[in-house]
Amino acid sequence: MDRRITRARAFAASLGLTPREHSSGTQRRLGHITKRGNGYLRKLLIHGARSALYAARRKHDPRSRWMTALEQRLGPNKAAVALANKNARILWALVQHPQDYRRPQAA
Repeated sequence: MDRRITRARAFAASLGLTPREHSSGTQRRLGHITKRGNGYLRKLLIHGARSALYAARRKHDPRSRWMTALEQRLGPNKAAVALANKNARILWALVQHPQDYRRPQAA
């Protein structure tokens, strides 16, 4: 992994999983995802997110409820990209700080 990427958001942006920004003055406009970077890795993350969203519909744990609510709020496509973005950030953290992944505890 490129050591020049110092933040998880920058890693997600390098994969094209963050929205394009068209801002002027005080008005902030976010557009479609940028689709820059490795398209194959982006596709794998989005397909994995779609699969996780599909599986979450049948589960009732806190993370699955969060994913189901996200999908209802944003729609299936935006929710898949948002989840892929979140997973890319987790992936970056695991590579940068080599240790076992611990799922966040329910609030």
